[in-house]
Amino acid sequence: MHQHDFMYDTKIIAFEGKMAITGNQIRAARSLIGMEQVALAEKAGVSANTIRNMEGFGAERVKVRTDTLDAVTDALRSAGVFFMDEGEAPAGGPGVRLRALS
Repeated sequence: MHQHDFMYDTKIIAFEGKMAITGNQIRAARSLIGMEQVALAEKAGVSANTIRNMEGFGAERVKVRTDTLDAVTDALRSAGVFFMDEGEAPAGGPGVRLRALS
């Protein structure tokens, strides 16, 4: 077996008890809290280009390393965003909303 014949799974998307996040959800979440891509990138500890690429997935699931996705979604959640999975939103698709103020 040659090295180029070997394939491995880098686990670019997590489904183990976690919902898949779409690029549109990230963009909508930023919009809800009025956060620019650069500010989200700084808060999540990633590059602004990473945020642009994630949002570029549109309605498709974001395919990045799980630690990168976790950092971005954690940053948005800490700012008050709640991610809704498929079927949780009234229209049935994935979405975002703001957490209720306590």
